[in-house]
Amino acid sequence: MPDRLSHLDVSFLHLESQSMPLHVGGVAIFEAPASGFDYDTLVDLIRSRIPLVPRYRQKVRWVPGGVGNPVWVDDSDFDISYHVRRAALPRPGSEQQLKDFVARVQSRPLDRSRPLWEIYLIEGLTGGRIAIMTKTHHAMVDGISAIDMGQVILDPTPESAPAPPDDWAPAREPTGAELVGGVFGEWLRKPSAVAESVRIEASNVQAIAMRAAGVAGGLLAYAVTTAKAAPETPWNVEIGQQRRFAMARTDLDDYKRIRKTHGGTINDVVLATVAGALRAWMQTRGENVASGSTLRAMVPVSVRGETPASALGNRVSTFFVDLPVGENNPVIRLSQVTYSMTGLKESGQSIGAEALIGLGGFAPPTLVALGARAAAALSKRLFNVIVTNVPGPQIPLYAAGARMLEMYPVVPLVTNQALTIGLASYNGGVFYGINADRDAIPDVDVLATCIEESLAELLETVR
Repeated sequence: MPDRLSHLDVSFLHLESQSMPLHVGGVAIFEAPASGFDYDTLVDLIRSRIPLVPRYRQKVRWVPGGVGNPVWVDDSDFDISYHVRRAALPRPGSEQQLKDFVARVQSRPLDRSRPLWEIYLIEGLTGGRIAIMTKTHHAMVDGISAIDMGQVILDPTPESAPAPPDDWAPAREPTGAELVGGVFGEWLRKPSAVAESVRIEASNVQAIAMRAAGVAGGLLAYAVTTAKAAPETPWNVEIGQQRRFAMARTDLDDYKRIRKTHGGTINDVVLATVAGALRAWMQTRGENVASGSTLRAMVPVSVRGETPASALGNRVSTFFVDLPVGENNPVIRLSQVTYSMTGLKESGQSIGAEALIGLGGFAPPTLVALGARAAAALSKRLFNVIVTNVPGPQIPLYAAGARMLEMYPVVPLVTNQALTIGLASYNGGVFYGINADRDAIPDVDVLATCIEESLAELLETVR
């Protein structure tokens, strides 16, 4: 039987609309090798590595009548030339032209009748550089998986690794009757699976009690955090179909030096940097930033276990963090973020968020769809901005001999959220990708500058 989408994965499909495409993306800038790097090179590279990611040759097939979650089936008409595309920037091939291209293409939803991904080779960057941009639907990957997927075409040396064998032939697509029959078969099997699970758990009453207490405490902390609505901001508005994209470059060593001096974690320093940047950016817009002002960030965290790279799907928990944008002193800002994050981790808030997702384990697809839309409607109340932080490899990586210089995430926007901030660390750098609604945030490049200046402000306290 084909793999079935989890309730969390399918919720991304239910939520998606023309103005809210829910694919994760990224743009990486490369230095082309002396031998050159063209479209055929990229196609050959992806064709040789695609056996490592079977999901990339599968599409979503919905179950008739909606009696069960959709499944992944092989695409018998798979065409790699549709998914791997080519573009060129006009002269002079500036960074602004690259950002405009990324914003325009990332605005478009993926075609659901095909495997849910696209990769673009972007030529014509100044200095003879090239860029590779990816789009992969959120139903396939979370932030951690997206980095793993990048490893499919990247190598730690300029010499490409040997290609794995490829004996793929598309399996026959199940009929509608077979899909419905598969759902009823699973329903018949679930009662016995639940009974077995209860029998095993009953053998350890203490473990059950501890788990229940942890989830209950987490749910309580989650409820307390979200009981107070997030503050009103000019970017928590209805979003349109078009986007703007900005990039900021920083050094990982700077974050390490700040952490060593003031304590906390690298992620605490990141959130304090974002808080300082949002404060400065709001002031440039003439917004009222009082001494006690806060903004609530939703910080997704992957809770995926150690699984093979081919085991895709979402295992995501969430923290809701109040960023102290009203605090003028950068060191106090960092201390407040560290204190808040420590308290959230100890309270088990992330367990509570995961438990809320898990409550839908036996829910029919109709309820999953309704729940997904209800969550979207609450997004304006729960948080102001999404901030994702994905740790990447700290060694140079190559694609068919082309050295990757920089990598920027593109995090999708959701209902009433006109701004997302994604960042990834790579080879000593920390690279921010800022995705924004085109009409609501025309000055997104100012925010990118504020991020670099906010980190510099924290760094001055170390010197």
